[in-house]
Amino acid sequence: MLKARMGAAAVAVSLSLLATASALAASQQKHYYLALGDSLSVGFQPTGPSYAGVETKQGYVNDLYAKYSREVGHLKLKDIGCPGDTTGSLLTGSGNDASAKQFHCDRKGGSQLHAAVKFLKAHHSKGEVPLVTIDIGANDVDGCVNEPTESQILSCVSTGENEIKTQTPKILKALRKAAPKGTKLAAMNLYDPVLAYELSSNSSEQTLGKLSLSLVKDINDDIATADKSEHFKTADVAGAFDTYDTTPEAFDGQQVPTDVVNICQLTWMCAPAPQGPNIHANKAGYKLIAKAFEKVIGKLR
Repeated sequence: MLKARMGAAAVAVSLSLLATASALAASQQKHYYLALGDSLSVGFQPTGPSYAGVETKQGYVNDLYAKYSREVGHLKLKDIGCPGDTTGSLLTGSGNDASAKQFHCDRKGGSQLHAAVKFLKAHHSKGEVPLVTIDIGANDVDGCVNEPTESQILSCVSTGENEIKTQTPKILKALRKAAPKGTKLAAMNLYDPVLAYELSSNSSEQTLGKLSLSLVKDINDDIATADKSEHFKTADVAGAFDTYDTTPEAFDGQQVPTDVVNICQLTWMCAPAPQGPNIHANKAGYKLIAKAFEKVIGKLR
């Protein structure tokens, strides 16, 4: 009887030690925040030599990483965003070759998406990748402002919007299927840098600035539809920037719509040359983007 009791006690101690070891291993397990997208995802700023622009550690991804590192032990950041990527080049790896080479973009497997999927499949334990974020679509349409006529601009935007509408669901679906169980998935809609053109002395640019608002709204509706279909939360960056608020307010000695004021204050669009005009968010803008993500991500456990 004594031997039986001693044996049972030894088993109990062993199980307790195993449970403790297991809990310790879990607490020391590495976790990853995977970020992908275009230049916004790498905190791009119009600084550096000749103000051509550089990746920084002051983007919205860095703000999110700082916040969630306090919640999730041993959290590591895996940021594979690529400046210049469109929905097409992120999906297929075709296009944007010069920027991909310049900024050493991760295209393992052929594209940024393939690199992300490969990473997710390699870290597929439950809870190992608690968060994935993405921003994409701006480069599909931003270049359209350089078209020479309004009709060509509209045609270019229409083509870009169709790319966003058809490619984004494919990207999000691949990420969702590859992500481990329990991963929180979040994307963002777009602010409208072209609104700054409303301050131009050129009447054609003023018209373009006013016209851009309805175009961005259509694109953001497409993004929201894609996000919902693939179970991604949508960070309402457009809302955070008051993109649709045209209420006049005092700015620089004149009455200017609120959305235009915010674009001037949160991006480099109204900055003097050589830094401006530039579509990228400044430090304050990136922090606001991060806050929009935080609202839909909530806590990571």
